[in-house]
Amino acid sequence: MHTPEVTVNPTATPADAVTAVAPDTVKPEKSKPAARNVTSTNKAETSRQVIFLDREMSQIAFNWRVLAQAEDRSIPLLERLKYLCIVGSNLDEFFEVRVASLLAQNTIDGELVQHPAFQFMLKRVSTECHQLAQKQYELLNQEILPQLSRKGIHLLRHSERNEAQRAWVKQYFEREVRPLLTPIGLDPAHPFPQVVNKSLNFIVSLAGKDAFGRGTGIAIVKAPRVLPRVIKLPDELSEKGASFCLLSSIIHSHIEDLFNGREVLSYSQFRVTRDSDLWVDEEEVKNLRQALQGELQTRQFGAAVRLEVAKNCPEDLAKFLLEQFSLSPDRLYPVDGPVNMVRLSELIDHVKQPNLRFPPFSPKAISKYHHADIFTLLRKQDILLHHPFQPFQTVIDFIRSAAQDPNVVAIKQTIYRTGMNSDLMESLITAARLGKEVTVVVELMARFDEEANINWADKLQRAGAQVVYGVVGLKTHAKLALVIRREDGGHLRHYAHLGTGNYHPSTTRFYTDFGLLTAHPGIAAEVNEVFIHLTGLNKPKKLDYLWLAPFALQPQIIKAIRNEARIAREGRPGRIIAKMNALLDESVIRALYAASADGVKIDLIVRGACALRPGVPGLSENIRVRSVIGRFLEHSRIYYFRNDLAHDVYLASADWMNRNLFRRIEVAFPVLEKSLKKRVISEGLDPYLKDNVNAWVLDSEGHYERKKARSKQASFCAQQYLMQQLGSLSERNEE
Repeated sequence: MHTPEVTVNPTATPADAVTAVAPDTVKPEKSKPAARNVTSTNKAETSRQVIFLDREMSQIAFNWRVLAQAEDRSIPLLERLKYLCIVGSNLDEFFEVRVASLLAQNTIDGELVQHPAFQFMLKRVSTECHQLAQKQYELLNQEILPQLSRKGIHLLRHSERNEAQRAWVKQYFEREVRPLLTPIGLDPAHPFPQVVNKSLNFIVSLAGKDAFGRGTGIAIVKAPRVLPRVIKLPDELSEKGASFCLLSSIIHSHIEDLFNGREVLSYSQFRVTRDSDLWVDEEEVKNLRQALQGELQTRQFGAAVRLEVAKNCPEDLAKFLLEQFSLSPDRLYPVDGPVNMVRLSELIDHVKQPNLRFPPFSPKAISKYHHADIFTLLRKQDILLHHPFQPFQTVIDFIRSAAQDPNVVAIKQTIYRTGMNSDLMESLITAARLGKEVTVVVELMARFDEEANINWADKLQRAGAQVVYGVVGLKTHAKLALVIRREDGGHLRHYAHLGTGNYHPSTTRFYTDFGLLTAHPGIAAEVNEVFIHLTGLNKPKKLDYLWLAPFALQPQIIKAIRNEARIAREGRPGRIIAKMNALLDESVIRALYAASADGVKIDLIVRGACALRPGVPGLSENIRVRSVIGRFLEHSRIYYFRNDLAHDVYLASADWMNRNLFRRIEVAFPVLEKSLKKRVISEGLDPYLKDNVNAWVLDSEGHYERKKARSKQASFCAQQYLMQQLGSLSERNEE
């Protein structure tokens, strides 16, 4: 059903040079360890475990680094709260996908495999996640909320509300909440109800008899999803600043009103996280879209993988819930606050105090592109865009111009994530209605964006566009757009956009990505070949410029790495710098280890999970790994190879992961103009290697330690530098 990349990687190194560090020995300025000890009797497996860090633990370590942003008192308060919400969202997905996948792969006839290594792995994941959640709520309750209160932003519990506030909350409950509640008393006719993934619910223990004289003792109350989770009280009820309360608190304080004639003994909010990976038998289904629509309806009720309850939830109620969801006790998470911390992002949206946020930032309009016809400009030079420091609007204008231009005969584009509202998609619909040949490759299996993509596919087809769904069994993750224009003399010229990020109007403001607009005949023609491959399912032609997965991307990466190793062996400098979201592919890692042994200097900027062990004598002593966590999510993929001063620079949609290299359609593309190569290096690589504010350095044991400016060394933040160099950053004095 699932095909996760699961590695049980103990911590050991040659001559026992590296040992695991238990969670409680990690220093405050270090991210939690990504390595662990497991005894293996297989020599080949032991050797493999020596040189690779564990994926799951490395992914959890990434969330410790995000949590460190919430701890950072130099960051504005609402931004710190946002980082707490991001950790919550990341943990949700980690359980929905990674933990669920591990459990599914290690279950036989509904029973977990009792293999010691697997049991140890689950225990370690559970321990780390419990510690992470505990720290998350400690920060919320001991720092973030008290400091917000001092700034006039009050998130009030029932005990903290005065009489006037309680009266208003009571009215709100009766008017807005109670009519939408449906308590379910459990009995043989009313068994435990279906509980939607990540929904807010309450379990209630009752005394006495019901209206029919029966002693039903348990009831379930589902919180309506249509109601906001953060409710603002009227201004006149807030003496200093603004007051808010949570929907969960409102239901808590009036839950007895739902059970007239019964005594409420105890109650607790709870939330269950379920397996949310969609699965369809792609070899059997005749219509992937219809099959996927059916799966979307059942996603909310996948196998349970985590249960969150209030910290004061009675033991008997927690045990009852665990039994209902078939969960073991180690997957119970008692929390001191709302069971869904992600919902506190609504509080951030309510508050209007600018001093509690990052200074406003706007990408500067690129003056030389502003009034020029984009196709005329592209015939003269390529355009390199660095988002969000430069506006994504240029890409939207490129597609919009193509849609309106009578000389454009065809537009082709891949869509992985684009959101529910998109000017770019509307332009494609306009182009189709104007009679242009519009082909859109929509990825239906883009996790958590499936519904939006299906909706756009329907709209595009109704407008007359040709919509295809890529290659069965492979996600189309490449970010490509192609415009074909009939020009002077009647010949067809190709214009292309290739990017490292999604065509999504929201993420382009918060994710760092590169995009290349080009009329280079070779590159643009090969983009067309990729589209022909995707729609016709033909074997792709040999490509001279693009590296295409699953056919050539991994071999080309390894070839480039080995070329640097050859150069180093011949006595000349070998140099590799690569930036990506994750590094997990073992073949690529082994090639990097071999290059390091040959003397190649290697710097890797890996935001998330990394299985490579840097700095191990005799294995990776020439490799350094760092992760940068800042205001924007680092998302660009850049591959740099010195290649005897040729300075080969590739931008890509692909991380160095097995899934990207073999189970997706991915494209890496070269930056050919020297001036643009220099820009990629000077904007996308060098600042991040210099960063001593938001950078974390990975050691050979799997620990991340925050980089700090040495004495007399100036602090340098890559993202701040790029905002000042490329964008328009407001300056203000923080309170």
